[in-house]
Amino acid sequence: MASRVHRLIDAARNLVPEGTYSVGLGLVVAGLTSYGFQILAFRALPKIEYTALNGLWVVAFVLAPGFFLPLEQEVGRAIAHRRSQGIGGGPVVKRAALAGSLLCATLITFVLAAEGVMHLVAGKGLSDSMFHGKAVLLPCLLISLVTYATQHLTRGTLAGNDRFGPYGLVLAAEGIYRIIPAVILYAMGVDSLFLYGLVFALPPVFASATGLWRQHGLLEPGPEAPWSELSVNLGWLFGGSVFAQLLSYSPVIGIIVLANGPAERALAADFIVGFFLARIPIVLFQAVQAALLPKLAGLVGAGRHEEFKAGLRRLLWMVVGIAVFGVVGGYLLGPTAGKILFGDKFRLDAQDLALLAAGSGLFIIALTLAQALIAVMGHSRSTYAWVAGNVAFWIVAVFAAHDLFLRVELGFVGGSAVAALVMGVLLLLRIRHGIPEDALEQFIDQLEHEQLEF
Repeated sequence: MASRVHRLIDAARNLVPEGTYSVGLGLVVAGLTSYGFQILAFRALPKIEYTALNGLWVVAFVLAPGFFLPLEQEVGRAIAHRRSQGIGGGPVVKRAALAGSLLCATLITFVLAAEGVMHLVAGKGLSDSMFHGKAVLLPCLLISLVTYATQHLTRGTLAGNDRFGPYGLVLAAEGIYRIIPAVILYAMGVDSLFLYGLVFALPPVFASATGLWRQHGLLEPGPEAPWSELSVNLGWLFGGSVFAQLLSYSPVIGIIVLANGPAERALAADFIVGFFLARIPIVLFQAVQAALLPKLAGLVGAGRHEEFKAGLRRLLWMVVGIAVFGVVGGYLLGPTAGKILFGDKFRLDAQDLALLAAGSGLFIIALTLAQALIAVMGHSRSTYAWVAGNVAFWIVAVFAAHDLFLRVELGFVGGSAVAALVMGVLLLLRIRHGIPEDALEQFIDQLEHEQLEF
């Protein structure tokens, strides 16, 4: 019996990329604490302020992962590739730190300029559109850009050096550093929107420090890293990542933008808590993807192409299974789970949660197809497909229905389906158009360069 148990455990470990369990544990803690933060904020803040707080959440997670996640993954990929060849990755980290600093400064300038220009042109700034006029959240957004830039660079460095334990610790620590202050604020009866905004914005940098505690050998010396080592297609990666993030959070953006008046803005708060509940398929997918990229890069660098292809096939089966699981779970268990977590005020029914879960499932399928498209040098085509998905979301959301919830739910399903369909069509056309004779080598080499997490 003991021998059979060990064989089953070994088989389970071989089904997923190395590091998935460490990262997965970190994501479980991060997910639970995120739900805890959402529950406490929902109960502590007036509904309109809770909606504004999630406006901060969405803008931060569109901009920060949208721009910094490709950089993180390129750092992890480049370091892993160097390590497989016995070369130090310190110069890669230094080059990426410079790029990240410049990118962060650019984003901060863009946010401040957008706030001012929108006020001059339309009389309503970014804080009016996304934060419902709660300008106290604007500095929280700027702080979050800095803290998440730091964390993504840290995560890329740890992943590339095969330090998945500390990587998972960073994910878990961020959630813990967020939930503890939130519990204290809630217990004291504090309902300050600004303080809850700071509780959202500050934890990533403290989590990074925690993950780096007593870590050595992360900056091994090696040959200078040219900009091209971080990817010659980084611009298209940024575009694709940002539009993918926009589609991922399109239901929340749509509900905030389309809600008219205090009554619908209060309804938006009820919708947002259900949206986060329906994102469980994406959370599960992250655990696999966060560990997959450096694993694939190491296999490619070592010439172990058959193992690479086997791992890719397992990923594709996982994507379909996770998507189906999310829809069934959302329909059968979602309403009960929502009432347990958020109380009797939870308003979404089984149909709402199933549609949101279906959108999430189609989204991760589109994301997987995007990697294959990128792998055959379709960087720009992948970005175009994400743009098509976002356009489809707004067309469906504006014209498909009158019910506020249903229109953004159908928009999410439609937008994700269009993105997946366009990805698939463009991928087939790209393959039929012809690829070089060394197609397999080029396919593997390009896929291990690109983002597999969002």
